[in-house]
Amino acid sequence: MKTLPKYLIVILALIVIFTTLKPFSEDNQNARIKENINRDWQFTFSSDTDDFSNKGAKLAQWQNVGLPHSFSLPYFRSESFYTGFGWYKKSLKIDQEWLNKNISLEFDGVFQVAEIYLNGEKVGDHRGGYTGFTVDISKAAKAGENLLAVRVNNLWDAQLAPRAGEHVFSGGIYRDVYLSVTHPLHVAWNGTFVTTPIVNKENATVNVQTTIENNSSKARNFTLKTLIVDSSDTQLIEMVSKLAIGANEALEIEQLSDEIKQPKLWSPDSPNLYQAKTTIYENNTEVDSYLTQFGFRWVEWTADSGFFLNGEHLYLEGVNVHQDHAGWGDAVTKAGVYRDLKLMKDAGFNLIRGSHYPHHPYFTQVCDELGLMFIPENSVWGIGGFKEDGYWDSSTYPIHDKDKQAYEESAAASLAELILINRNSPSVIAWSMSNEPFFSANAVIDDMKGLLSDMVDLSHKLDPTRKAMIGGAQRAGVDILGDIAGYNGDGATRDRDPGMPNMVSEYGSCVTDRPGEYDACWSSHLNGGEKPKWRSGHAIWCGFDHGSIAGNMGEMGIVDFARIPKRSWYWYRNYFKGIAPPKWPIQGTPKSLKLFADKTTIKGTDATDDAHINVQVLDANGTHISNSPTVTLTIVSGPGEFATGRSITFKKTTRNDIQILDGHAATEFRSYHGGVTVIEATSSGLEPAQIEITTMGTPLFEQGVSKIVEDRPYIDYRLTKAIKEQAPVRVSDARPNRTNSKGTSDPSYANDGHKWRQWVPKFDKNAKQGNVWWELDMENFYDVERVEFSFKPAADVKIDIETSTNQKDWVTVADGKFVKAGTPNVSFDVKDNTKVRFLKATFSVDDTSKPFGVGEIEVFGSTN
Repeated sequence: MKTLPKYLIVILALIVIFTTLKPFSEDNQNARIKENINRDWQFTFSSDTDDFSNKGAKLAQWQNVGLPHSFSLPYFRSESFYTGFGWYKKSLKIDQEWLNKNISLEFDGVFQVAEIYLNGEKVGDHRGGYTGFTVDISKAAKAGENLLAVRVNNLWDAQLAPRAGEHVFSGGIYRDVYLSVTHPLHVAWNGTFVTTPIVNKENATVNVQTTIENNSSKARNFTLKTLIVDSSDTQLIEMVSKLAIGANEALEIEQLSDEIKQPKLWSPDSPNLYQAKTTIYENNTEVDSYLTQFGFRWVEWTADSGFFLNGEHLYLEGVNVHQDHAGWGDAVTKAGVYRDLKLMKDAGFNLIRGSHYPHHPYFTQVCDELGLMFIPENSVWGIGGFKEDGYWDSSTYPIHDKDKQAYEESAAASLAELILINRNSPSVIAWSMSNEPFFSANAVIDDMKGLLSDMVDLSHKLDPTRKAMIGGAQRAGVDILGDIAGYNGDGATRDRDPGMPNMVSEYGSCVTDRPGEYDACWSSHLNGGEKPKWRSGHAIWCGFDHGSIAGNMGEMGIVDFARIPKRSWYWYRNYFKGIAPPKWPIQGTPKSLKLFADKTTIKGTDATDDAHINVQVLDANGTHISNSPTVTLTIVSGPGEFATGRSITFKKTTRNDIQILDGHAATEFRSYHGGVTVIEATSSGLEPAQIEITTMGTPLFEQGVSKIVEDRPYIDYRLTKAIKEQAPVRVSDARPNRTNSKGTSDPSYANDGHKWRQWVPKFDKNAKQGNVWWELDMENFYDVERVEFSFKPAADVKIDIETSTNQKDWVTVADGKFVKAGTPNVSFDVKDNTKVRFLKATFSVDDTSKPFGVGEIEVFGSTN
């Protein structure tokens, strides 16, 4: 297949440039400029003492990179990753006429501590890896070329949220960056808050709070005009305020509209959107303009009747979503964000839970536009079986007094930024404060509850229009601290009709590689869906496979890491939308390869757009078959890159890294330079295939040839890093459990951390001998090394212990151990090294008439 001649590529690029760029002239010299600066960065790993903030810094091994970028690039679901420091730098061109304006940088997200330098001068910093921020560079900027340098670290920090979680925590400038130029009198960053004090099907009003900044040394008189327009840009309302502002001051202005008749309401079926167009005039000259997207809708969360949208009952059918993708890790394009949400919408879900941190601001915008209700979540979350301080498997809340205040300030700052950035979106129906924060040391449980209460109060202050949810609220009494309780796992069955608005924020957990079973991963859905009147909805764990420090915890998606649906995705699509599944591929005789993509044109060179490239194995009839030979994709010519560079090889492996499964593999392709790229798929003995991807934008030529990206071999840190042996930790505290005993004693007393509080099972009255079992869900996969029992049985008892990965297939790991009457405790050493999730202990007593109670069952394991 031939590529376009080079001169045609240049002409194509010039056409794009001159038809999309607006010239800077006297007529628009006050216009707001927002320029994406993702291209042409350099990156190097560094020590904590390296200083690359200016041109005189020592030489380093710089890599040419574009943003979004991750320390872990390329990343393929390893639970281990680089932690430390890295430097980014680029040349930033500043026009002479900008120097009397306000110049700033807008970062959508950097994990997790960023220090920003311009021309060797530190101009700002930010702590917190999941929210955007802005840095004013006006004073340090000069006309012409400027050296922009950013030092980033992703070190675990006892005083920085999150302290724990079951995701991965790769460093980097992993979201988009913009250069912003405004008049000194301008709308502040995310400086509008649009609410609808009156909204119903007949009429509505709009309240707009606008924060104006005057970053100049003189007071100014100005006019603020706000227009409300519909999706066709028809003006509905005009609000005008004439005001004055002092030098170097900020001013918050509130404008309330007249009634708008018969507003088009926002809903999942009809995601109608409006805009507030804000314009600032000084001496009748426009100096700034700003657009805010919003919608008309109202929500109600009730304790007895569930959730209502626009006055009509609606059951929330949700899905939890993590942000990282195969190869690129957290450094995902906007196009990748869109694909993720479109997949969930196409399956029939109506709600997204943003597990378990603030997502890209574009994520919320897409939810608005597709009609997906959204519950964003703050980055306060915990991990079961937590360990001592030092890594993201620590106590959710700090265990040392010296860290508490700073951590609480960090959690509050993250929540405030989350709300500031996303508050205008109609898709947001509540703010979630946390996920499973009860995984905190017993000594600080009350402190953790105090933090949650404070964040709920802060949420109400920052946004009085929405309720606050405690996500993962099934332990330690944290469910009552917010307006809405989100119960995970066994909370779906334990916390029945709690007397407050509630939903199941996580259910399911099929652990499987693609293709998986055509199954819902949840028995209640298989039985038609458990939807009691008092429950607002439920959300499956989870939408996509993802990287996890807890290993197999990241393999629970209904779509795999490369964004190919598993069969369970098709089950949900059929359940919600009545669309029958496709014919599954079967084994055959491979003949050729097929290459296809979600698009063959990428709109721009700033890595906000990309292409999802798929390859399938075909037989002689052109039918997709399940055979999975090794397949390589190679860039034959043209610009662009995979996460691994100029080529990527898929293998059928037992570990979920760079895989081809079920005769199908996929990867994401992006380009920072314009032109036509030819990609070829090859496999030994099979007919190859090619596809062309055209990237719109400026090509970059070196000696007449488009710039070639360097290869980035995949580094599996599980193999190259020495992982220190960890002592087994208690993985049973506050975990879900169940029993076949019909007694009234709560089986959770057996793993509540209090040996004095006993679980007393009930045996069959009519049987002289009897047995009961008690089952533990560790909610993760561990090598179980030891099980300890604390009790004082009045009769002899025999104990059997079994483990399972799926709650179906059980393996006996200790059996027939007798404990004499009166023995206060006993310990079992478990010799099975298979990572398991479930453990079952069966107690057989020889005399049911004698008292029998279990004070505590403690299970110790590790993830090594």
